[in-house]
Amino acid sequence: MVFPESNIRQQVHRGWIEVICGSMFSGKTEELIRRLRRASFAKQQVEIFKPKVDTRFSEHLVVSHDEKAIPSTPVETAQSILLLATNAEVIGIDEAQFFDKSLPSVCNELANRGIRVIVAGLDMDYLGKPFGPIPELMAMAEDVTKVHAICVQCGNPATFSHRLNPSDKLVLLGEKNEYEPLCRECFSRELANHS
Repeated sequence: MVFPESNIRQQVHRGWIEVICGSMFSGKTEELIRRLRRASFAKQQVEIFKPKVDTRFSEHLVVSHDEKAIPSTPVETAQSILLLATNAEVIGIDEAQFFDKSLPSVCNELANRGIRVIVAGLDMDYLGKPFGPIPELMAMAEDVTKVHAICVQCGNPATFSHRLNPSDKLVLLGEKNEYEPLCRECFSRELANHS
């Protein structure tokens, strides 16, 4: 039996946006790496980008706090991702809070091209305020995963990144010497103590 061409369904690639967010030390990058590796195992074309400013662990690797790593391309601006993501089926973006305000429109364009876009980043800055393009990305995303660290003061789930360094710069790259994860109550107490 022969079917007319109009009855044959073509495979359509539909894109979407996933956001992984939370405080420092909550496992955002670890979860990003896990999802990207699964896509690679499924033989999907994967590309990973990070902001050029993030050189804490490596210039060309995305590295989690538990030392899992995956090769990445450092870029100056979000627009650069559009130019470099030519054959990707899945795109990972780490430390998204450090990108410019065009990142949501870039992610939206990629998803509209049929690409799965997975973004990881801090949702709040060291003052507990929405950080960079992450809140807008959370609103646009089909899937948002908020991961939690453990409060170093009381053991409750931590959603805040408390800065130990007295600097008031919005962007201050750092690790355990500069930041600690805190729950709402402990974070509020620390803010009150330093006001």
